[in-house]
Amino acid sequence: MIEVRKKEGESAQSLLYRFTKRVRQSGVLVETRKRRFTNRPANKRSRRASAVIRSNKKKEMGRLKKLGLL
Repeated sequence: MIEVRKKEGESAQSLLYRFTKRVRQSGVLVETRKRRFTNRPANKRSRRASAVIRSNKKKEMGRLKKLGLL
């Protein structure tokens, strides 16, 4: 945890500036942004199913292009 103590005669703005500087240097924000949108890996069965669907769509698009319908 990041902690910044107020110095004697220090303004609130300079204290806030020192705090944000320490947060940036620590790398806490970078780490949280990396973790924010991570997804759990898909299992083998769902990966195979989506691969089959993509393959079928690709074949269908190729067929439609040959027929001139696309």
